[in-house]
Amino acid sequence: MMKQIFKYLFLWLVGGTSYIIIELSFRGSSHWTMFILGSFCFIALGLINKLILWEMPLYKQILLGDIIVTSLEFITGYIVNIQFGWGVWDYSHLSGNIMGQICPLFCVLWLPLCLTGIVLDDWLRYWIFNEERPHYTLF
Repeated sequence: MMKQIFKYLFLWLVGGTSYIIIELSFRGSSHWTMFILGSFCFIALGLINKLILWEMPLYKQILLGDIIVTSLEFITGYIVNIQFGWGVWDYSHLSGNIMGQICPLFCVLWLPLCLTGIVLDDWLRYWIFNEERPHYTLF
């Protein structure tokens, strides 16, 4: 039980820290809620191979991850931007946005991040926690 808690705490920290670094690199700023969102997204991406067979083609894992990340982004945006009014982000100026919280452009931008998150999680689980060695089916 403690090993599982440590593993998910470690993955939580990797996901949140990684996303903050990405935001700082591209936007020059971030918000503490993005650490939480990044952590949830990373854990969710990692669970794709734990809950669904490895034989699921990688492109499908990425698309499923994109749906998960976009959904979590919308939920977080609804809470922090609309309900709390914190203005962490606003996509209302971008085409096809939904309530200013998600938009097609960022759905596309999440695809390479989902690939990175899935693969990073799999290898961290293998290297650090002695889980199954990653193997992928591309199509």
